[in-house]
Amino acid sequence: MRLDTWTSSNRATIEKHLRASGALLLRDFKVPDAPEFERVFGGLYSDLVTEHERSSPRHRIAGNVFTSTDHPNDQPIFLHNELSYATRWPLRIAFCCIIAPGTGGETPIAPIRSVTRNVPAAVRERFREKKVMYVRNYGRGFGLSWQESFQTDDRATVEAYCRSAGLVAEWEGVNQLRTRRVAEALARHPETGEVLWFNHATFFHVSTLGPSLRSAMTEQLPAHDLPTNSFYGDGTAIEPDILDTLRDAYERAKVTFPWQTGDVLLLDNMLTAHGRAPYSGDRRVAVAMAQPVDVGRAG
Repeated sequence: MRLDTWTSSNRATIEKHLRASGALLLRDFKVPDAPEFERVFGGLYSDLVTEHERSSPRHRIAGNVFTSTDHPNDQPIFLHNELSYATRWPLRIAFCCIIAPGTGGETPIAPIRSVTRNVPAAVRERFREKKVMYVRNYGRGFGLSWQESFQTDDRATVEAYCRSAGLVAEWEGVNQLRTRRVAEALARHPETGEVLWFNHATFFHVSTLGPSLRSAMTEQLPAHDLPTNSFYGDGTAIEPDILDTLRDAYERAKVTFPWQTGDVLLLDNMLTAHGRAPYSGDRRVAVAMAQPVDVGRAG
């Protein structure tokens, strides 16, 4: 199938598959570079979106195409749904393998339907009642600066964004900023109507970090001063056994596959979580996002 025909002739089939399974790997498409990836993905979805309220380091490589992450290659990235901590997120997300890694470097995925079932009903109900609080800190020596996260140097622009996004912003001096937001832990899919486990409570919690990085941060910063951390909505700590249960819910649902150069992975971002395995050698995986959904539309 030619790259210039598959998006128009097969969109209905692709959308049906994504609603059913949440993920579609397109192999042997041999997409050569980021501009072609943007053209192909943009032919399928006209409303490509840029990132906002960034939580991972990345950079633009073509138009609305970015590196998947610039996180150190020896550290894993836990499974998560893109921007599930925000009030707006992409319903569709796509990855393209421009250079396959030497070893490792998979993008593991996990069906959120399975994750939701794996989270015990009592835990789901606890979060339904208490919700989840995301606390983020900028300018304390770890993580992104507020300038990089919000993609601006203007404090007034940041404050306006925070007001519109339900974030409480607290400045300390010129470069230190703390934001807090209380959010639902579950969300309704706008197309299928399913209520799904959709949040960053596990991903943002300090206990999900690798041991060395976690130790380096917690030795210097208290819980509410860490770059990212999560709590119950009332600000109380999430119990360690609950966090272990949540991590296990994702891990038991995890599926992996090896990247091949030119692969394109399409995901329904609410139906499928993604992560990244450590790797060696060169690895270049691009990401693009589309179909923005806000909290109100997700119900």
